[in-house]
Amino acid sequence: MADTGDTPPQGHQAGKVKFLVCVDDSEDCRVALRFASLRARNTGGHVVLLYVIEPADFQHWAAVGRLMEDESREEAERVLQTLAAAVVEPADIQPVLIVRAGRRGEEILKLIEEDPTIDIMVLGAAAEGHGSNELVHLLTSELTKRLSIPLTIVPGNLTDEQLESLT
Repeated sequence: MADTGDTPPQGHQAGKVKFLVCVDDSEDCRVALRFASLRARNTGGHVVLLYVIEPADFQHWAAVGRLMEDESREEAERVLQTLAAAVVEPADIQPVLIVRAGRRGEEILKLIEEDPTIDIMVLGAAAEGHGSNELVHLLTSELTKRLSIPLTIVPGNLTDEQLESLT
């Protein structure tokens, strides 16, 4: 299909960086989110928060499985609303909130493929002895080959002052 000029351009717009943050309820995620929010504020950009509900291994009873899915979705919505406020307050940006179900790495890659306006993915790395770096490991090992945008990894032990000076 030829471009007739009637549709807006797809992909990156100069000076309007869109940051993707895959979120959970961890402290390193909050640091990554603050970094992305401040960068978006300072560049006139946008922030997308993605919460991925991993499939439960519990498959024995359908009713129990549905209840677990409902509880997971409620938790995702709660976390997203809390984190969205953390974007709005310092950066005065209304983030895009997305909930998906599936394997985290695969859902991240699908979203990036579906939305060509996402420019940079930001992840928080847990400080030594504080949590897991599972997603960082996943994206920097097997999925890096398929990642089509830059990946910024923010140390989870940075202070607000350090984040301000970096952004």
